[in-house]
Amino acid sequence: MTFIRNPLKHDRRFRMRRGLNWSTLGFTYAVLYMARYNLSFANKSLSDSYGWDKTQIGTIITAALTLYGVSALFNGPIADRIGGKRAMLIGAAGAAFFNLLFGFGAYLGFLGKGPLLLGYFATVWALNSYFQSYSALALIKVNSGWFHIRERGVFSAIFGSMIQSGRALIFFLGGVIVTVLPWQWVFFIPAAIVGAMAMMTAAFVRDTPADAGLPPLDTADATSGYTGPVNFRFVFRRVFTNPITITIAVAEFCTGFVRHGFEQWFPRYMQEAQHLRLDSAVFQKGAFAVVAAGIAGAFVAGTVSDWFFSSRRTPVAFIGYTLQIAALSAVWLSTDLTVIIAAFIVNSMAISMVHSMLSGTASMDFGGQKAAATAAGMFDGMQYLGGASVGIGMGYLLDRFGWAAWGPGMIGFASVGALLMLRLWNARPTPAGR
Repeated sequence: MTFIRNPLKHDRRFRMRRGLNWSTLGFTYAVLYMARYNLSFANKSLSDSYGWDKTQIGTIITAALTLYGVSALFNGPIADRIGGKRAMLIGAAGAAFFNLLFGFGAYLGFLGKGPLLLGYFATVWALNSYFQSYSALALIKVNSGWFHIRERGVFSAIFGSMIQSGRALIFFLGGVIVTVLPWQWVFFIPAAIVGAMAMMTAAFVRDTPADAGLPPLDTADATSGYTGPVNFRFVFRRVFTNPITITIAVAEFCTGFVRHGFEQWFPRYMQEAQHLRLDSAVFQKGAFAVVAAGIAGAFVAGTVSDWFFSSRRTPVAFIGYTLQIAALSAVWLSTDLTVIIAAFIVNSMAISMVHSMLSGTASMDFGGQKAAATAAGMFDGMQYLGGASVGIGMGYLLDRFGWAAWGPGMIGFASVGALLMLRLWNARPTPAGR
């Protein structure tokens, strides 16, 4: 392990235009997080309003995460063909629309409180997830053309913090909204914010430096130097036949189980197992610390990857998985609220480290600029398919065994992810032009 500062220099015009590009794109993706994690704050309200148990609520979660996972696998090659900006606009428009429709479900009393209404919510939230899948692919596709491989770890940290700001907003506002307003407003408000940021994206984002009137940038990634045709066959071969990308995808399935097992259920855990209101000072401070830890995790991961591991992502992901195992073990074994909150904070940081390194950065490195969205779709898709099992599956476990089953259900998957990262410890991309 060596300490390497980033030697790249860009002129002021490039830096200013890239700053406008990534800040607009990053905040658009951040508010899309608001329109994705808002469901966790309506989780208990839906049960209270309609008499649904955790398994039924889990149906909504599983439907959404399954469709996200499957669609990301197929939408990646589409985003590589149409460009990241268009993909982001498609994703933002769809997410805003289906958040509105989910909120309007509160006024569909004529459907009763049974399978018809539950099916409506599950279908609408799944369609929201379909469009959300475009957004992550778009972010990575655009950034792959603007950042050299030696810059991506640190800049992924910056993007990770921006993304966490959207999560922070819904963590702070979500509990207050569902406490002082009807639950549907936790969907209406994010929809309006997403719509506003979509207009900013249309005005300011460009797919590549050349599209912004700047000289092209050689990113030195897996497709650097490639001059052949970029079609579906090329991107599929580049991503789906590479043993390294396949191994990362399997690890991301494990990431998804831990990430969504934690993020989709922890507000309800605090309500039921710890008997806290979502607008209580303890929960609000804990939520702030969880989000801050996610931001810190992204910064730590990106900096350590670029400066200490020569832009290798897998060693940092291994560290993240190891921290997840330790934190989840503490949640499982401890009954002290302070220890549990501290474990939540460490787990959030660890999840962010893994997510920013694999889905956010390794997808650009090993997919390359020309296949970045396809690699991101493969990694993110597998992550969400892993997360899909924590909907109905985790809901059933919690209904049957209670919250004592929550922590142990995630530890095994973090362990598998850690072993896979050990296997890829020295993996790095080779430019296609060599």
